[in-house]
Formats: sequence, C-alpha cells, structure tokens
Amino acid sequence: MLVNRSNAIISGLLGVVIVLVVYSIVLNPPQKIPSIDDISKTTKTVEGDQAAQDLTLTEIFEKTETGVVKINIKRPNDPRGGGLGSGFVYDKKGHIITNDHVIENAEKITVTFLDGRSFKASLVGKDLYTDLAVLKVNASEEVLYPLALGNSSRLKVGEQIAAIGNPFGLSGSMTAGIVSQIGRLLPSQDKGFQIPDIVQTDAAINPGNSGGPLLNMRGEVVGINTAIQSETGDFAGVGFAIPSRTVQKIIPTLIEKKEYHHPWVGISGRDIDPDLADILKIEDARGFMIINVLKGSPAEKAGLRGTTNSTEVDGVRYQIGGDIILSVDGVTVRKIDDILIHLQREKTIGDEMAMQILRDGRVTTLVLTLEERPNSSVLANNSTTSSTQK
Repeated sequence: MLVNRSNAIISGLLGVVIVLVVYSIVLNPPQKIPSIDDISKTTKTVEGDQAAQDLTLTEIFEKTETGVVKINIKRPNDPRGGGLGSGFVYDKKGHIITNDHVIENAEKITVTFLDGRSFKASLVGKDLYTDLAVLKVNASEEVLYPLALGNSSRLKVGEQIAAIGNPFGLSGSMTAGIVSQIGRLLPSQDKGFQIPDIVQTDAAINPGNSGGPLLNMRGEVVGINTAIQSETGDFAGVGFAIPSRTVQKIIPTLIEKKEYHHPWVGISGRDIDPDLADILKIEDARGFMIINVLKGSPAEKAGLRGTTNSTEVDGVRYQIGGDIILSVDGVTVRKIDDILIHLQREKTIGDEMAMQILRDGRVTTLVLTLEERPNSSVLANNSTTSSTQK
C-alpha cells in the first residue's frame, strides 16, 4: 500500500511538471534565431542612422572640399581680365554646376580642382531665370568627386549651414551661419524678373563665392550661393542661394536639352497692403491685385482683368479695379511671392492652374493653361513682379 501510494504521488508530480512545461511553452514561445539577412538589415539600419547624423564643420569641409572648384572666366575686351567664381562637381561625367552670371559672356572658362589641376570647360546649358549653368570638363573620374544634393524643402529658419567657395580668389574657403529665411524673391538687376524660392543666409558670402555650394550639417548641397545684399559689394550679413529643389528640377533638363522653358502667366500688379485694403474695403490685407494683363498671355486668354480706374488718397494715386488673386491651386496668396514660388516648384508648360479671384466684390475661380515664358526683353516691359505703382 505504501509503495502504491508513493508511485501515485510521483506520477501526480510528473503530471503537474509536464502541464507546467507545456503551459510555459504556449505562453512564451521560443525566440526566433536571427538569420544572417536579419543581422545584415539591422546593421544597415544602424549605419543609415549614423550617416544621417549631423557632422561637425570640420567634417563637412573634409567631406566636400574635393568636390568644390574654382572657375576662372575670360571675357572679350574686359579691362579687368575676366571674372572669378565657384562651382561644384555634379556627377562623374564631368558636369560642373555654377551660376549663369558667373560665366556670362565668357569666351574661355577654366575649372581648377582642389589639387591644383585645371581643365578647360565647355558650356553645356544655362538658365537666366534661375541663374543656373552647367559646364563640362574632360577630367578622369579620379578627379571628380560629386557632391550629394540634399532636400532644401526641409530647411528651417535657424538651421545651421555652411558655404564653401573662393571669395576674392581665396580657394577652398569655408564660412558658416544659419538659414535666415526661406522663400525669398531675388530681384534680377535690370532684367525685368525675380528669382523665386530663394534661401537667405547670414553665412559670409563674398565676390568669388557665387556658384559654390551651400551645405547642410550632413554635408549635402541645399543651395547654390548666388548673391549678396550690400551697399559696398562686400558681405554685410545677408546672402542668397538658389535652393537645391530648383537645382534638381532644372539641371537635368539643361544637361539634356541645353535650356529650360519656364511656365508663365502674363500679369503685373502689386501686393495688397493695409492702405490699399482700406481703399478697396477689403478686410484682410493680403492677395495680389492685377494691374496689367499682357496681350496674348495665358492670363488674357483665361479672362483675367487688370485695373480699370484710379483714385487719389492723401496725395497718392492708386490703381484700382483689377482682379485680386486670393489663391492658386488652393494655395493661399499673400503676395506675389506665393504665385511665383508655386509656379517654380509645381508647374510646367501646359499645366492648368486654378486661380481664385475677387472681382467686383465676389469670389470666383478661373482656370488658365500655362505657356512658355517669353524672352527677357518682353518681360522687362511686362514684368510679373510686384509693382510700386500707386
């Protein structure tokens, strides 16, 4: 009896142990042993995260200096002997990006790399309206270090950036600062148009920097340094750069077709300011009032109207009666900047664009089809920039 009772107890304990083991396996299944592919994916993810981390200014310079070049220009009958600018390597085919104004009227272009080697360059294509140009050098791949393009759309005011170029001919110079503002308009002197969607920076940019890269803290090109705001011609705290978003849109076409055709509306006018808003009895001082509609333009074909009358207030004459553009494709228009930036970023020739306008106190929508922008001589007399007429 004692033996049987002992056997019964042992059997019962074994049963309990078996149940507990099974229960444990069900609730806590064994972990999958990672495969080599899984380990590889994890490693790549970690490496990608590390690659996306910000670099020091020293690391940025060391990463990009070999891709920045000096551009020497010889112009016919130039008493100064020519010009000087900067540029950067775009690809392993020898394409170099710079500003259109750097190589303007050049009869000879020379590109010099960091190691001192120089090459004659030929002009591939250029675009007056974005101040971009593509050169080509017949250099071996060992000389060419293309710089990576970043996304300028992600730039934020206050973000740290760096500029590399050849100010005053001082090769391979680096300056640093912050993004002061984005979405600026840059007037093109005496050419009747403005370049939209410009990045403003306080990084020191001086003569000779034009065409060089503006870099984010990962060493990616987010802009091309193009101009300074100065009374003396020297840097005074405000510089401007063509955003990389524009570069990505324009440069491939310049390489393939040597030129880029921009869409165009065909209007001129002025932004609505508080004084004009009071005269027009508009609650919000925003929008763009059309003063002139160019004959034969997409705007005329769509039925947009310019000013029809004028009035004088406190000795100042104001044009009134034109359509007031409130939005384009659903994008609110505060001033002409918003229209031009939308055209630059989102539109090409042949696209339709819906314009919400205020006419005679009523809001309506007109749709126009964008056409090719005419040459600069036409635009000089019929500019689509903010007018100062009053």
